[in-house]
Amino acid sequence: MNPSRLTWRKSTRSGSTGNCVEVADNLPTAVAVRDSKDRQGPVLSFTTGQWAGFVQGVKGGRFVA
Repeated sequence: MNPSRLTWRKSTRSGSTGNCVEVADNLPTAVAVRDSKDRQGPVLSFTTGQWAGFVQGVKGGRFVA
């Protein structure tokens, strides 16, 4: 996976604090995630099923601090 070839997006709900992640979901079987402050840094990769489970958990309030 070459991160420079991916289409990255950041949530429209991200504030101006800089504490954001960017997501690239235009891969056939995976979703890539990176720190928006360190675009040349490491990239995490999740299967589409793992990512769907994470998003469902967020929407369901499972990860509230």
